[in-house]
Amino acid sequence: MKGRTILVTSGNGQIELYIADLSSQRQVRKLAKDVQERHDRMHVLINNAGVYMPQRRLTEDCIEMTLAVNFLAPFLLTGLLQDLQKRSAPSRIINISSVAHMSARVDWTSLQGERGYDGYSAYALSKLALIHFTYRLAERLRGRGVTVNCLHPGVINTKLLRAGFGPGGASVEEGARTPVYLASSPDVENVNGKYFQDRRIAQSSPLTRDEDLQERFWRLGEKLTGLSWEPGA
Repeated sequence: MKGRTILVTSGNGQIELYIADLSSQRQVRKLAKDVQERHDRMHVLINNAGVYMPQRRLTEDCIEMTLAVNFLAPFLLTGLLQDLQKRSAPSRIINISSVAHMSARVDWTSLQGERGYDGYSAYALSKLALIHFTYRLAERLRGRGVTVNCLHPGVINTKLLRAGFGPGGASVEEGARTPVYLASSPDVENVNGKYFQDRRIAQSSPLTRDEDLQERFWRLGEKLTGLSWEPGA
């Protein structure tokens, strides 16, 4: 039904709908395979799916749900589609993070809430990890014709906001402004490895600039997804 609504609203008969549960690495891999089988180009990838989990839950891969969907799914999907994007250069990767990353703390002994779980802490950590991934990937893809940026969309009235913070927030149309800008504007065609808010470059937390942490989260992504990839290759 949602796919049909988008078709009717946009008037674009070329829209295709793919459905996957991004908490499942098996389904993420199938999604990437389905896209690759039908298309030989991908100019824009927006990693937007996210969850806020008030209680700790594990995925079918035995990974804490928030980390799995908000960080590992983009890591895995982007890695599986990297060759498609490099062939499509110039192309863009956009990761939807959150200002919540500013309050994140990294405890490697309880990264998945093993020693005590808090929904907001897990959410903030996952968005911090996504920015680390963005910056590391941007550096590794430098000169390959693929830019990688991330953003805070604002406080938007979504199911996620209601699950974690209660009702309120701006419209989803407002939330789409910065992702659409990064996906389509010629103003940012050569901008790489930046964090945006309100369609402007903003400062992410000092912790996101820690290159050792960037590399450590990258290796964590490889370990938990089983995908070892070198974007510069």
